[in-house]
Amino acid sequence: MNEILLNDFKAQWEFVREDFIQSVERVGRSGHLILGSEVKEFELALSNFWGIPHVVGCASGLDAIEICLRVLGIKPGDRVLTTPLSAFATTLAILKCGGTPVFCDTDESGLLDLNLVEEILENDSSIKFLVPVHLFGHALNLNKLKKIKAKFKIKIVEDCAQSIGTKSFNLPTGVVGEMAATSFYPTKNLGCYGDGGAVLTSDPALRDMARSFRDYGQESKYFHTKLGLNSRLDELQAAFLTSALLPRLESWLGARRKIAQFYCENLKNPLINILPTPEGSCSSWHLFPIVVQSREDLKKWLLEQKIQTAVHYPKLIPSQPVFQNPELSSKIQIKTELINAKKITGQELSLPIHPFLTDFEIKRVVEACNSWRGCL
Repeated sequence: MNEILLNDFKAQWEFVREDFIQSVERVGRSGHLILGSEVKEFELALSNFWGIPHVVGCASGLDAIEICLRVLGIKPGDRVLTTPLSAFATTLAILKCGGTPVFCDTDESGLLDLNLVEEILENDSSIKFLVPVHLFGHALNLNKLKKIKAKFKIKIVEDCAQSIGTKSFNLPTGVVGEMAATSFYPTKNLGCYGDGGAVLTSDPALRDMARSFRDYGQESKYFHTKLGLNSRLDELQAAFLTSALLPRLESWLGARRKIAQFYCENLKNPLINILPTPEGSCSSWHLFPIVVQSREDLKKWLLEQKIQTAVHYPKLIPSQPVFQNPELSSKIQIKTELINAKKITGQELSLPIHPFLTDFEIKRVVEACNSWRGCL
């Protein structure tokens, strides 16, 4: 019996191999390896797919968030409201800019609690930025986010690393904030064969500043007007994304949604609960998160059935060991009790959900979950 993988890059390769080889040949023959026509073509293609006018390719999702914050004028000590439940990159980008991450609790879906956000901003005008994360492939309520932006005039950078193809009340993620960031890390729904990321915005002036920041702060060759980064999406990754991966994304998203629907309809074990999706969210299902009290027992059981799983995320960001250092712990703030976030961190388990699962494998996952009886 074959192992069911959390991600299956070998299966993906069989679909994309010829397009990859042609992309390598095309880039090699061009003689242009950095910030050439392939990057420009991908930026345009992603803009058209996403429905956001301007895209700036960069080296990673982490860099994309940092570039957004720098473009929007973050200053050392500026306080940034964000979520404690995310990949560490969300917080790391804030710290790299000299900002102070301010954490508040999530809602029951694991996404930043926008009602708490509103309460905090009502009572604390010193918070300058908001970095919400569209986690698991689910979308935050963009109608609420728009109201928060209008009411408090706060600068918003949406972390869309897990939400390409996701919509909230028919709006794509990333359209409410002044800027948004995404990642092309291989496990993402649109993942390249290495690292990569992008900045998204509707403002051409912000786009131009992001282009400068990603390339040493240059306005033109050897003319540096700001302290920037070396964060360039290379021509090969851009070519792979444009030619091999982005054209298949809509089909792959459809496969993810079909698998998620099957799980939702057929997981019947009373010991296992599916994390709720936020109101208005049409998810791209980057992950399929369940919550279970005896998580390690279920994880072990599924592994015995040759089914891979993963925990997203085993520690909240403010609980990471790095912040046990008093000097670093003083650089973050916790604004509310983290009740929901702690519960999810202690109980979340991600089941396999990728476009290359067979119907037989999907049924195996469900049957294995339904037959588990925990510590009973």
